[in-house]
Amino acid sequence: MEDESTKNIDDILAGMYCSKNFKCAESGFEHLCKVRYIGHGRFLVCLEANPADCSFAMHVDDQYYCDCPLRGYLERKLKSKNRRGTRKKQNKPMHQ
Repeated sequence: MEDESTKNIDDILAGMYCSKNFKCAESGFEHLCKVRYIGHGRFLVCLEANPADCSFAMHVDDQYYCDCPLRGYLERKLKSKNRRGTRKKQNKPMHQ
């Protein structure tokens, strides 16, 4: 990861408690909780099989939402990276 991202992640980790003992960070972020990004800001629908096991799961109506600051940060970074990659592809001239 980039140096700035690593520092941001370290800052987030230092300021939180995780009921799952930071399994995502321990795995080098290979094993992230499954979420679906649903719009602007930091709204993530939790897609895990047992969301109630997580201290960051918020139950609203018939869905669970992820309120984990680390997962939210990682999802925003992934979305931002994907958007940049898409823009680069769109700017390439088409072959005729």
